[in-house]
Amino acid sequence: MNAPKVAVIPGGTGSVGRCLVPKLIYDGFNVAVTYLIPEEATALEEQMDLDEDRLIVRRVDCVDGDAVDQFFQEAYDAFGPINMMASLVGGWAGGRDVAETDDVRFERMLDLNLRTAWNAARAAIPRMSEDWGRIILMGSKHAADTPGGQAAYNVAKAGVKALAHSIAIELLDTNTTANSVLPSVINTEATRRALPYADYVNWPQPEQIAQVIAFLGSEASAVINAGYVPAWGSAAI
Repeated sequence: MNAPKVAVIPGGTGSVGRCLVPKLIYDGFNVAVTYLIPEEATALEEQMDLDEDRLIVRRVDCVDGDAVDQFFQEAYDAFGPINMMASLVGGWAGGRDVAETDDVRFERMLDLNLRTAWNAARAAIPRMSEDWGRIILMGSKHAADTPGGQAAYNVAKAGVKALAHSIAIELLDTNTTANSVLPSVINTEATRRALPYADYVNWPQPEQIAQVIAFLGSEASAVINAGYVPAWGSAAI
């Protein structure tokens, strides 16, 4: 019997994660997930109704590199080498030009978007399966198309994009690939609340982004490496 596939999903209880995790479980993965908001964790656990031999859910501050490493070790000890790691932790803060952005906001965007991806990737790489592995980082369309008024976020997501490409180059001699997904603003309740006057009709749905990540995390995506995968449909062209 083949060993079960293993996925580790930091931030996997958010809107995209709640769509992604069921897909992975259905596809035969054992999954380990981090959360910060208890209500999100409870909702996912009740939705899946699985024992810890299939799904591990842990509260981890993914800005803390040591805590992330300990979580990845727990997942490795429980499930074995990792086939897929998708870092979904992130957040947006805008409305400020560069001259008006204080250090707290700038550092928060770097921590929430770039440092979390860095910590997850650094912990995942030595624990990836030698058979096949997939690392997916959540970038943004605004890593390349950089609007004003949110430079701290743009810079952080540009770093995520560069990080995924650097990992792919470093792992060329292995069976692990690394790619970044670049969505536009995702149609969630939180983003609609943050941008109440925006036209969100054509924003991508969390389910659509989860489908892209699930494919990139599969064996079938082996020929896609060092890629920047657009995920905005007709929303921002």
